[in-house]
Amino acid sequence: MDHGQVTNLGAIYLPMNPPERLPEVARIADRAGLEQLWLWEDCFLNSGIAAASAALACTERLRVGIGLMPAPFRNVALAAMEIATLHRLFGDRPIAGIGHGVQEWMAQVGARAESPMTLLREYTTALRSLLHGEEVTTDGRYVHLDAVKLDWPPSSPPSLLIGATGPKTLQLAGELADGTILTAGTSPEGVRTAVTNIRPDARHDVVVFMMVETGPGAAERLAAQQEKSGGWGVAGDAAAIAEGVESIAAAGATTVVLQPTESNTPPPGEFVRFVAEEVRPLVG
Repeated sequence: MDHGQVTNLGAIYLPMNPPERLPEVARIADRAGLEQLWLWEDCFLNSGIAAASAALACTERLRVGIGLMPAPFRNVALAAMEIATLHRLFGDRPIAGIGHGVQEWMAQVGARAESPMTLLREYTTALRSLLHGEEVTTDGRYVHLDAVKLDWPPSSPPSLLIGATGPKTLQLAGELADGTILTAGTSPEGVRTAVTNIRPDARHDVVVFMMVETGPGAAERLAAQQEKSGGWGVAGDAAAIAEGVESIAAAGATTVVLQPTESNTPPPGEFVRFVAEEVRPLVG
């Protein structure tokens, strides 16, 4: 796998922003030429599928990622139906990411699994088969399907990504998924370690969320966010952020998605335009 060259650059629309503002931000991103806009399905802010559908419907070329949908939260057949519907409606522009979910949130909704790894393995295996148009019968520890087959599978099997942090989940992503999502705050060294665990082949996408801040007071806002959530990030102008992107790419990322802090400075529309028009031209 040839590392060091970012093939995609994106930005995140944080779910702390009102859902009704998303279509405007998506249109700005589309017009500015941003390659990818990513959304989260954090509890209990907004639905990843509904938000992605809205963003896709009001844009023409923008790819929209959901990073990520918690496997315990959604029946696998329903997840397959929703992902397949997005792909039937919008071609290859949707990007689906799944993962364990935040265990505290999963406990709040009565969905916490005793063995998250077992669930994710069963879930990913069944979901991939369903999205390939296969009939699935399985009776696992968590996933139970009896002759389930999508009537409207995607016209071609879509990529499926897994969000991962620990070594076992990273290895699972490398084994079963088409790509891996690494959370914001992952340093270049952390990316290198993750890639060693994933052992990706030439077709495996390594997506890294990268925490950034720009504009007056950027360093202070980034420091405040790091104090709250920890992790690595970059504050500064487009050149400084592009340098950070390239360091993440050199460590093994194929897609870098810039994540603003929760300060919303600059506002989401200005942020996606900044990524597309100022940072992207500086990234090799």
